[in-house]
Amino acid sequence: MRCTTTDIPCGRRWWQALLCGCALLSMLPASAQTCANAPVLREASSQQIQDFVRGQNKRVLTFVGYSGAGYQDPAAMRATAEHVLAMHDPARTLVNIGGTAVGIGEVYELAKRRGFGTMGIVSTLARDSGDALSPCVDWVFFVRDDSWGGLLPGSTQLSPTSAAIVANSHEMVAIGGGEIARDELRGARRAGKLVSYFPADMSHRIAIDKAAAKGQSAPTDFRGAVDADFARKP
Repeated sequence: MRCTTTDIPCGRRWWQALLCGCALLSMLPASAQTCANAPVLREASSQQIQDFVRGQNKRVLTFVGYSGAGYQDPAAMRATAEHVLAMHDPARTLVNIGGTAVGIGEVYELAKRRGFGTMGIVSTLARDSGDALSPCVDWVFFVRDDSWGGLLPGSTQLSPTSAAIVANSHEMVAIGGGEIARDELRGARRAGKLVSYFPADMSHRIAIDKAAAKGQSAPTDFRGAVDADFARKP
């Protein structure tokens, strides 16, 4: 039976209820229809995440990029992600991001539409601050960490969250990305992991507004920190 958005009154008969349910479902946002499950939430160490991944018997494809900084061209970001996802087998691959829905987290919905299992590795700061998780992530692992990721202050060592992301990824794909993504990609490259980078501007408006809030001059370069390390130069 094909669902439509026709205004169908709900009745007591089974077929009336079914028609009404279909109509209501079709009026929901696409993400709500694609992703109706509640994620499994766990605080975990990198080793515990590794044990989970081994039990799934799948490779982990990790996407990094901008989160709260957003994308200047979200449609282009999604198109790039679709291109990457199309080259992987959902039966053999888990898609990993940072658990939340914003920015690069939009890839969760694309992955679910293609039948991928989805997971997230993120700092316990995200849990403690009540950050909204993507409705399209199946498992979220919170790594005990006093930072959001990147390098530990005054060192060349990755924070627990970033170290867990690198250790549990078989392949990492960056679509744009700031300092934390850059540090993680550097770590993945040192570890011999497969790394890919696709240039993308962060949201110009968000970047300008952030600079203004700090009393700084408006930025003129929106390519993000990953670009300097990983962009292909002529």
